[in-house]
Amino acid sequence: MTSGGFPLVLGVGNVLLQDEGVGVAVARLLSDDPGSLPPETRVVDGGTLGLDLLPLIADSGAMVLIDAVSLGRAPGTITVLRDGEIHGALAGHVSPHQVGVSDLVAAARLMGQLPDHVTLVGIQPGTIAIGLDLTAAVAAAVPEAMAIARAELAAAIAG
Repeated sequence: MTSGGFPLVLGVGNVLLQDEGVGVAVARLLSDDPGSLPPETRVVDGGTLGLDLLPLIADSGAMVLIDAVSLGRAPGTITVLRDGEIHGALAGHVSPHQVGVSDLVAAARLMGQLPDHVTLVGIQPGTIAIGLDLTAAVAAAVPEAMAIARAELAAAIAG
């Protein structure tokens, strides 16, 4: 595991598939308000890059990953998973990019490059279909997901 490095907020998903893009939507909104995050925080729209994000993760000291995660709950339900809990949640991926996210986390862990503190803020999608807008239930969860991401990052940095 790495220590030091910058705090990282990484939003992933496909913005062309409605609720699948919620992680990117949350990250974009957080990047519009950098003062609400710990100093030196990098907010990244990881889209569907998967393993291409490994060097970024390797350089971070704490990471909050935001993504659409299907756990069979009501649309817009937020689930917070930390460290070892994450792999199990991503094993039942909701979309093709999550194979990349699961591989990314596993590869970073195997290479000893996963930050000491990793949190997944997972938002249950309602609709995964071609479209640019989040469904109402998922859009309503965005402010809470932002608040959770801020709190998790601050807690990780505080130690």
